Amino acid sequence: MSKRELDIQGIGMTSQRTRNRLVERLYERGIRNEAVLKAISITPRHLFVDEAMATRAYEDTALPIGYGQTISQPYIVARMTELLLANTPTPRKILEVGTGSGYQAAILAALVPEVFTVERIEPLYRSTQALLRDLGHRNIRTRLSDGSWGWEHEAPFDAIIATAAPENVPPALLAQLAIGGILVIPTGKQGQSQVLQTITRDDADKYSTTQHEPVLFVPLISGH
Repeated sequence: MSKRELDIQGIGMTSQRTRNRLVERLYERGIRNEAVLKAISITPRHLFVDEAMATRAYEDTALPIGYGQTISQPYIVARMTELLLANTPTPRKILEVGTGSGYQAAILAALVPEVFTVERIEPLYRSTQALLRDLGHRNIRTRLSDGSWGWEHEAPFDAIIATAAPENVPPALLAQLAIGGILVIPTGKQGQSQVLQTITRDDADKYSTTQHEPVLFVPLISGH
Protein backbone atom coordinates (compact mmCIF):
# COMPACT_ATOMS: atom_id res chain seq x y z
CA MET A 1 0.00 0.00 0.00
CA SER A 2 1.38 3.42 -1.02
CA LYS A 3 1.92 6.30 1.40
CA ARG A 4 -1.00 8.17 -0.20
CA GLU A 5 -3.28 5.15 0.29
CA LEU A 6 -2.17 4.94 3.92
CA ASP A 7 -2.84 8.65 4.37
CA ILE A 8 -6.35 8.27 2.94
CA GLN A 9 -7.09 5.19 5.04
CA GLY A 10 -5.88 6.90 8.21
CA ILE A 11 -4.98 5.42 11.58
CA GLY A 12 -6.25 5.91 15.11
CA MET A 13 -8.40 9.05 15.26
CA THR A 14 -8.31 9.34 11.45
CA SER A 15 -9.20 5.70 10.73
CA GLN A 16 -12.19 4.31 8.87
CA ARG A 17 -13.63 3.18 12.19
CA THR A 18 -13.62 6.78 13.42
CA ARG A 19 -15.22 7.88 10.14
CA ASN A 20 -17.95 5.28 10.61
CA ARG A 21 -18.69 6.59 14.12
CA LEU A 22 -19.16 10.05 12.63
CA VAL A 23 -21.68 8.63 10.15
CA GLU A 24 -23.56 6.99 13.04
CA ARG A 25 -23.76 10.35 14.84
CA LEU A 26 -25.04 12.06 11.71
CA TYR A 27 -27.72 9.40 11.35
CA GLU A 28 -28.74 9.94 14.97
CA ARG A 29 -29.06 13.68 14.23
CA GLY A 30 -31.51 12.98 11.42
CA ILE A 31 -29.47 12.57 8.23
CA ARG A 32 -31.22 9.78 6.34
CA ASN A 33 -29.95 9.97 2.75
CA GLU A 34 -27.89 6.79 2.42
CA ALA A 35 -25.88 8.10 -0.52
CA VAL A 36 -24.83 11.18 1.49
CA LEU A 37 -23.85 9.06 4.49
CA LYS A 38 -21.86 6.75 2.21
CA ALA A 39 -20.02 9.70 0.65
CA ILE A 40 -19.06 10.96 4.10
CA SER A 41 -17.89 7.51 5.15
CA ILE A 42 -15.45 7.26 2.22
CA THR A 43 -14.13 10.84 2.23
CA PRO A 44 -10.98 11.40 4.32
CA ARG A 45 -11.85 14.67 6.08
CA HIS A 46 -8.53 14.58 7.93
CA LEU A 47 -6.73 15.38 4.66
CA PHE A 48 -8.76 18.57 4.22
CA VAL A 49 -7.53 20.16 7.46
CA ASP A 50 -4.10 21.15 8.72
CA GLU A 51 -2.08 18.16 9.93
CA ALA A 52 -2.16 19.55 13.48
CA MET A 53 -5.97 19.35 13.38
CA ALA A 54 -6.15 15.85 11.86
CA THR A 55 -7.07 14.09 15.12
CA ARG A 56 -10.13 16.35 15.41
CA ALA A 57 -11.24 15.86 11.81
CA TYR A 58 -14.10 13.47 12.65
CA GLU A 59 -15.55 15.53 15.44
CA ASP A 60 -18.87 17.07 14.44
CA THR A 61 -17.51 20.60 14.50
CA ALA A 62 -16.20 23.30 12.17
CA LEU A 63 -12.40 23.74 12.13
CA PRO A 64 -10.17 26.61 10.95
CA ILE A 65 -8.36 26.19 7.63
CA GLY A 66 -6.57 29.56 7.52
CA TYR A 67 -7.32 32.85 5.76
CA GLY A 68 -10.25 33.44 8.13
CA GLN A 69 -12.08 30.42 6.68
CA THR A 70 -13.36 27.16 8.16
CA ILE A 71 -14.19 23.65 7.06
CA SER A 72 -17.89 23.28 7.81
CA GLN A 73 -19.25 21.04 10.55
CA PRO A 74 -19.92 17.54 9.10
CA TYR A 75 -23.60 17.74 10.07
CA ILE A 76 -24.00 20.97 8.08
CA VAL A 77 -22.21 19.44 5.07
CA ALA A 78 -24.50 16.41 5.24
CA ARG A 79 -27.62 18.51 5.82
CA MET A 80 -26.95 20.88 2.93
CA THR A 81 -26.09 18.00 0.61
CA GLU A 82 -29.26 16.16 1.60
CA LEU A 83 -31.32 19.29 0.92
CA LEU A 84 -29.59 19.75 -2.41
CA LEU A 85 -30.62 16.22 -3.46
CA ALA A 86 -34.19 16.51 -2.17
CA ASN A 87 -35.70 17.94 -5.36
CA THR A 88 -33.36 16.34 -7.86
CA PRO A 89 -32.01 13.02 -6.52
CA THR A 90 -29.68 12.64 -9.52
CA PRO A 91 -28.48 16.11 -10.58
CA ARG A 92 -25.79 15.98 -13.24
CA LYS A 93 -24.20 19.38 -12.80
CA ILE A 94 -23.62 21.25 -9.53
CA LEU A 95 -22.00 24.58 -8.75
CA GLU A 96 -20.37 25.15 -5.36
CA VAL A 97 -19.75 28.74 -4.26
CA GLY A 98 -16.79 28.79 -1.87
CA THR A 99 -14.42 25.85 -2.40
CA GLY A 100 -12.64 26.42 0.89
CA SER A 101 -10.93 23.23 2.02
CA GLY A 102 -12.48 21.22 -0.84
CA TYR A 103 -14.29 18.81 1.50
CA GLN A 104 -17.81 19.73 0.36
CA ALA A 105 -16.72 19.46 -3.27
CA ALA A 106 -15.28 16.00 -2.61
CA ILE A 107 -18.56 14.87 -1.03
CA LEU A 108 -20.50 16.17 -4.04
CA ALA A 109 -18.06 14.51 -6.44
CA ALA A 110 -18.95 11.13 -4.95
CA LEU A 111 -22.63 11.78 -5.75
CA VAL A 112 -22.89 13.57 -9.11
CA PRO A 113 -21.11 13.47 -12.49
CA GLU A 114 -19.92 17.10 -12.62
CA VAL A 115 -18.94 19.55 -9.86
CA PHE A 116 -17.91 23.12 -10.60
CA THR A 117 -16.49 25.07 -7.66
CA VAL A 118 -15.24 28.64 -7.27
CA GLU A 119 -12.96 30.18 -4.63
CA ARG A 120 -11.88 33.82 -4.20
CA ILE A 121 -8.78 33.37 -1.98
CA GLU A 122 -5.89 32.46 -4.27
CA PRO A 123 -3.56 30.58 -1.84
CA LEU A 124 -6.51 28.50 -0.61
CA TYR A 125 -7.63 27.91 -4.19
CA ARG A 126 -4.16 26.70 -5.22
CA SER A 127 -3.67 24.31 -2.29
CA THR A 128 -7.18 22.88 -2.54
CA GLN A 129 -6.93 22.44 -6.29
CA ALA A 130 -3.74 20.41 -5.79
CA LEU A 131 -5.31 18.29 -3.03
CA LEU A 132 -8.41 17.45 -5.07
CA ARG A 133 -6.24 16.51 -8.02
CA ASP A 134 -3.97 14.41 -5.78
CA LEU A 135 -7.00 12.54 -4.42
CA GLY A 136 -8.11 11.69 -7.94
CA HIS A 137 -11.28 13.79 -8.21
CA ARG A 138 -11.41 14.09 -11.99
CA ASN A 139 -15.02 15.29 -12.08
CA ILE A 140 -14.32 18.50 -10.14
CA ARG A 141 -13.51 21.70 -12.02
CA THR A 142 -12.12 24.59 -9.99
CA ARG A 143 -11.95 28.31 -10.70
CA LEU A 144 -10.44 31.35 -8.97
CA SER A 145 -13.31 33.82 -9.01
CA ASP A 146 -15.80 35.91 -7.06
CA GLY A 147 -18.40 33.39 -5.91
CA SER A 148 -21.28 35.85 -6.16
CA TRP A 149 -20.77 35.81 -9.93
CA GLY A 150 -21.36 32.07 -10.13
CA TRP A 151 -19.91 30.47 -13.29
CA GLU A 152 -22.00 31.88 -16.12
CA HIS A 153 -20.16 30.10 -18.93
CA GLU A 154 -21.10 26.69 -17.49
CA ALA A 155 -24.70 27.55 -16.52
CA PRO A 156 -27.39 26.39 -16.13
CA PHE A 157 -26.81 24.18 -13.10
CA ASP A 158 -29.16 21.52 -11.73
CA ALA A 159 -28.17 22.65 -8.24
CA ILE A 160 -26.06 25.33 -6.58
CA ILE A 161 -24.68 25.19 -3.03
CA ALA A 162 -23.09 28.13 -1.20
CA THR A 163 -20.71 27.51 1.70
CA ALA A 164 -20.57 31.15 2.81
CA ALA A 165 -23.40 33.50 3.75
CA PRO A 166 -24.33 36.63 1.80
CA GLU A 167 -26.71 39.13 3.35
CA ASN A 168 -28.87 38.78 0.23
CA VAL A 169 -28.94 36.04 -2.40
CA PRO A 170 -26.76 37.07 -5.39
CA PRO A 171 -28.99 37.49 -8.48
CA ALA A 172 -26.41 35.72 -10.67
CA LEU A 173 -26.86 32.48 -8.73
CA LEU A 174 -30.63 32.58 -9.21
CA ALA A 175 -30.20 33.29 -12.92
CA GLN A 176 -27.81 30.34 -13.34
CA LEU A 177 -30.21 27.76 -11.90
CA ALA A 178 -31.86 25.42 -14.38
CA ILE A 179 -35.66 25.27 -14.39
CA GLY A 180 -36.49 22.92 -11.53
CA GLY A 181 -33.03 23.47 -10.04
CA ILE A 182 -32.38 24.16 -6.36
CA LEU A 183 -30.10 26.62 -4.57
CA VAL A 184 -28.99 25.75 -1.03
CA ILE A 185 -27.64 28.86 0.69
CA PRO A 186 -27.22 30.41 4.15
CA THR A 187 -28.12 34.10 4.35
CA GLY A 188 -27.80 36.82 6.96
CA LYS A 189 -25.35 39.28 8.46
CA GLN A 190 -22.11 38.12 9.99
CA GLY A 191 -22.44 37.80 13.77
CA GLN A 192 -26.21 38.00 13.60
CA SER A 193 -28.96 35.51 12.91
CA GLN A 194 -28.37 33.52 9.72
CA VAL A 195 -30.75 30.98 8.22
CA LEU A 196 -30.27 28.07 5.85
CA GLN A 197 -32.69 28.19 2.96
CA THR A 198 -33.49 26.39 -0.28
CA ILE A 199 -34.68 28.22 -3.36
CA THR A 200 -36.23 26.28 -6.24
CA ARG A 201 -36.56 27.76 -9.73
CA ASP A 202 -40.12 26.90 -10.75
CA ASP A 203 -39.94 28.58 -14.16
CA ALA A 204 -38.06 31.41 -15.89
CA ASP A 205 -39.29 34.11 -13.53
CA LYS A 206 -40.66 32.28 -10.49
CA TYR A 207 -38.79 30.97 -7.44
CA SER A 208 -40.01 29.21 -4.29
CA THR A 209 -38.13 29.69 -1.02
CA THR A 210 -38.13 27.45 2.06
CA GLN A 211 -36.35 28.40 5.28
CA HIS A 212 -34.70 25.75 7.41
CA GLU A 213 -32.61 25.90 10.59
CA PRO A 214 -30.43 28.74 11.94
CA VAL A 215 -26.75 28.44 10.97
CA LEU A 216 -23.43 30.24 11.39
CA PHE A 217 -21.22 30.75 8.32
CA VAL A 218 -18.35 32.98 7.28
CA PRO A 219 -19.54 35.85 5.04
CA LEU A 220 -19.67 35.61 1.26
CA ILE A 221 -17.32 38.41 0.21
CA SER A 222 -17.06 39.89 -3.27
CA GLY A 223 -13.71 40.19 -5.04
CA HIS A 224 -10.65 37.94 -5.18
